Amino acid sequence: RFSLLLLNLEEYYFEQHTANHIVSKGCRGERKFRGSLKICSKSIIFEPDDNIQPIIKIPLRDCISIKAPEDNEANNPFTRCTSGGISVVCNQVFLIKERNIIAPYKTVRGRTEHLFQLDVAGKLGDVVQTLHQLYRASCLDKMGDQAAMITAILQSRLARTSFDKNRFQSISETLHMECKAEMVTPLVTNPGHVCVTDANLYFQPLNGYPKPVVQITLQNVRRIYKRRHGLMPLGLEVFCTENDLCSDIYLKFYNYQDRDELYFLIATYIENHITEHTAESYMLQWQRGHISNYQYLLHLNNLADRSCNDLSQYPVFPWIIADYSSSVLDLTKPETFRDLSKPVGALNKERLDRLLTRYQEMPEPKFMYGSHYSSPGYVLFYLVRVAPEYMLCLQNGKFDHADRMFNSLAETWKNCLDGATDFKELIPEFYENDSSFLVNSLKLDLGKRQGGKMVEDVELPPWASGPDDFLQKSQEALESQYVSEHLHEWIDIVFGYKQKGSEAVAAHNVFHPLTYEGGVDLNSIMDPNEKVALLTQILEFGQTPKQLFTIPHPRRIIPKVKSLSRTSSHSVSITESPVSPNEESFEDLTEESITLAWNNIAKLKVDEQYKIHKEAITGIAVTYNGSSVFTTSQDSTLKMFSKESKTIQRSMSFSNMALSSCLILPGDTTVISSSWDNHIYFYSVAFGRQQDILMGHDDAVSKICWRDGRLYSASWDSTVKVWHCAPGETLGPRKHRCELLAELEHDVSVNTIDLNASNTVLASGTKEGTVSVWDVAAATVLHQPKCAFFVVVSLLFGCADSRHLLSTGEDCCFKVLDVQTGMLISSVTADEPQRCFRWDGNTILSGSQSGDLLVWDLLGGKVVERIKGHTGAVTAMWMNDQCNSVVTGGEDKQIVFWKLQY
Repeated sequence: RFSLLLLNLEEYYFEQHTANHIVSKGCRGERKFRGSLKICSKSIIFEPDDNIQPIIKIPLRDCISIKAPEDNEANNPFTRCTSGGISVVCNQVFLIKERNIIAPYKTVRGRTEHLFQLDVAGKLGDVVQTLHQLYRASCLDKMGDQAAMITAILQSRLARTSFDKNRFQSISETLHMECKAEMVTPLVTNPGHVCVTDANLYFQPLNGYPKPVVQITLQNVRRIYKRRHGLMPLGLEVFCTENDLCSDIYLKFYNYQDRDELYFLIATYIENHITEHTAESYMLQWQRGHISNYQYLLHLNNLADRSCNDLSQYPVFPWIIADYSSSVLDLTKPETFRDLSKPVGALNKERLDRLLTRYQEMPEPKFMYGSHYSSPGYVLFYLVRVAPEYMLCLQNGKFDHADRMFNSLAETWKNCLDGATDFKELIPEFYENDSSFLVNSLKLDLGKRQGGKMVEDVELPPWASGPDDFLQKSQEALESQYVSEHLHEWIDIVFGYKQKGSEAVAAHNVFHPLTYEGGVDLNSIMDPNEKVALLTQILEFGQTPKQLFTIPHPRRIIPKVKSLSRTSSHSVSITESPVSPNEESFEDLTEESITLAWNNIAKLKVDEQYKIHKEAITGIAVTYNGSSVFTTSQDSTLKMFSKESKTIQRSMSFSNMALSSCLILPGDTTVISSSWDNHIYFYSVAFGRQQDILMGHDDAVSKICWRDGRLYSASWDSTVKVWHCAPGETLGPRKHRCELLAELEHDVSVNTIDLNASNTVLASGTKEGTVSVWDVAAATVLHQPKCAFFVVVSLLFGCADSRHLLSTGEDCCFKVLDVQTGMLISSVTADEPQRCFRWDGNTILSGSQSGDLLVWDLLGGKVVERIKGHTGAVTAMWMNDQCNSVVTGGEDKQIVFWKLQY
């Protein structure tokens, strides 16, 4: 029945002794109750073996005397029994769990004496001495002085003990580190010793509670997070699961050096087993639909220091549903949902106006809301039916007033909208599968409301048939299209750029300064009493999550609705459906074939290879039917290779300078090549000769693209130029007429360019590592991400949606940028430069410096296949629209034809 929750906040449990509690000693009604005597830093607790009897808690501050009576004392109550007795006289005692029922503590006031007889009499002196020490600490006037003295006693005990190596799982384990720490669970911490070996992480509690040793096998560890605990960077949380809400162990260290060393040891061990995910990598998975809205919020909470073991930083989830009165929940109506672009405090305009008036009149530091959206009290408000002992611990043995309990979803939502000081959000449990927190299954006496109604189960909205149905519909709402389209707005407020500064003010999202990370430096506060008071205030008030994003969060990519035959043919008549129920559209089949190809891209095999140039190949273009391949090279030639006859059919040299890239125009009649001689050449396939020349740049032309009658050329002269080209006659001498439409100025040489699917956005990469995202129509820069790039070698928009841009450079890194915000959302490092690539948003096929083709799992951040190919660097790559045919060129002067073997 005993738990650490019977202790006060910030109290430690030191030791226990088997003992008898003697009642009415020496009288006819004398009784003995056998049990366990617990010595804690602020109280004495006796837990009887008989569950009918209450647990007795005696606060040390309420003690009048604590002593072991001498045998020669007059009226000695111990004279007729064995020695080993302790007499505790106090003026207040708490009775807890009488008849083993969880209920508010009963307080017995007035002078009482309690006699405890230890089984081991030899420990009597040490126990009494410890109690006297702790009693003196509890009598100090100031909380800071009390805390300092108790900490000194604790550290002395820890220094006299060490980890018991006999607890190792194997005698062959090698010790890497041992230090003192505390295991953190909600509202309590338990001191002891941490030990890490080459195979396991151990924690041995000083008091042996709840078990002699906690062991985590390092091989099972999946995630590890550094935590801010009590505003200090001293926490470490270890998870052996990928998606669970609760961790396997949370440790708080006494200095950050021990924390960081242990983190390094575990992270080093697991780095070969797992990939450390960043907020940006989870964002990429979420945007592309690989993880749900729920999973994404869970990961963001974890990364923002939110933990189930720390109620002052409990994971925070948004109110989603705003309708708690309808009989049917309609998730197709926007008015069903809460406005996710605003904090709870700004949802009611009238209340907000009153708060803003007060804010304007307030002296610095100003804040709009006098309470937070997440605090220990709010968490336990929701969870009191399943965690009543936590509520009793937090509120000194009492439940809240019955009318202030979590009685009804509709009432709670209304109070969050209208209440003068109620701005709370929800907790993850509202979107999980365990509905027990909504039901009073423990039959707790939570009080009687005005009107005489007892507090029982939570009253649900009419649209929910029961607690499980309520959670099911809440989950459906969280994963609905409306929320997927707007969740990024709430993330901006809670985890993102609207959390602090002028954006927070504009978004009406300003809380008390002490709630923010860095709002107070505890190390700078010398007065221990002030420090304890401030820390207590902050932990009870609630804390704002760590800021994860400083620029607007990208929207989720909402996939287009597939043909009705596959998604809703059961509810749509055949005449309404755009395709017959037994058919799939050609577009759907194409998408499926592309997905199939990328899923099997690691099965690429060399089909044929030919050495056709004298220098490295720089560009590849293939005719629509795949029969002819055009290549450019640093040997200054454009060659046409016949796949059928396996011979070079054309070879053309425009100048003595290298050619840098080539493309073939629709209709396969004209090939355009760019050259280091500053020119762009048009080659007529039909006439077998140079048809036109565009002298468009002042330095080498590095890359060209063609889209819808427009030519885009990048050059080392620091420009990208956009040309409108009227095509020449297929069978005549008339040349292409090119008109300059726009010039995109850069500061340095431009190496590469690409356009999005709609030809509205162009991305460029330079020799100095700058990536720029341009609005083509306005010829202006949309974004220029402030992240470290080296020389950009290649970049491409995502082929599916153009929302993401992937670039690679001489720093051996692949970097994924969100096109809308310019945010760097993922980075993967290779062990050598990658010279060219293709990707589908999730998987990358790249040509490496060594000549191999590499298949990358972008989300996992690792190479899943290495395929032998060229004997020198892969310098050019072409892939067909179905993504099942690849041609590469290399520094070995060869072209290689690859085929996909399913």
